[in-house]
Amino acid sequence: MEPFVLKNQSFFTIENWIKQFTGLSAGMTTKHGGASRGDYETLNLGFHVGDELSAVCTNRSKVSDLVEFPLNTWVGAEQTHGIHLKKITKADRGKGSHSYENSIKDTDGFYTNEEGILLSLCFADCVPLFFIAPESRMIGIAHAGWKGTVGQIAKEMIIAWGREGIDPQQILVAIGPSICEKCYIVDKHVINMVENTLEDVEILPYNLINDGQYSLDLRDVNRRIIMKSGVPESNILMTRFCSSCDEEFFSHRRDQGRTGRMLSFIGWKETTKRL
Repeated sequence: MEPFVLKNQSFFTIENWIKQFTGLSAGMTTKHGGASRGDYETLNLGFHVGDELSAVCTNRSKVSDLVEFPLNTWVGAEQTHGIHLKKITKADRGKGSHSYENSIKDTDGFYTNEEGILLSLCFADCVPLFFIAPESRMIGIAHAGWKGTVGQIAKEMIIAWGREGIDPQQILVAIGPSICEKCYIVDKHVINMVENTLEDVEILPYNLINDGQYSLDLRDVNRRIIMKSGVPESNILMTRFCSSCDEEFFSHRRDQGRTGRMLSFIGWKETTKRL
């Protein structure tokens, strides 16, 4: 069953997590229902893509109301397609929520076990990875393009949580809307890195389609990395939505680089009672 459920025109939620874990907010926005125009029509949430600042701020305020998380509790990043993670505390709230300049630098993943913080990252084809360890109330989110994927940012998150005393068997993961294997064509350079990352794999997550061109299932690469890191396959949810095929989303590839960004988010609301 598809884990990402459309709540209204503007965002999806990870529905069974929301039902299971009281006070959790987790999901991803669409491209619809905002104030942006032109290439960014209409719900662009990225500050760094050339859209008007006032439109992005209006869009963020709307999403804040929809997910019931005040903007001053959001945390955002200057994403660099790396594997650097940061543990977030309430002292970080508001960084990157109203402007790109004060976002947390050189970071592609956040995690926290504190309430009243909305972890947020921007996407337009790359793979959003959502993490939760309910027993310890740890939550996290990571941005996995091909560089972050072969750099194993998913494994880095699981290792970081291990330092917090969390066993991989306790971790649940959701792999969100992103570009599918049919739409994601890469060269041999990328495939070589994937092969180095996934050693001793019988069924490879790519296919040769033309001389030097391969279709790559980036979501499946992340799934395998997560499983290899000790998370049971039964703990992993994976979407079937494609950011390029499906018109609900912005797509960097489909739109030839001139497009907006969706926001993936996860947070415990401050009114949450302990389970």
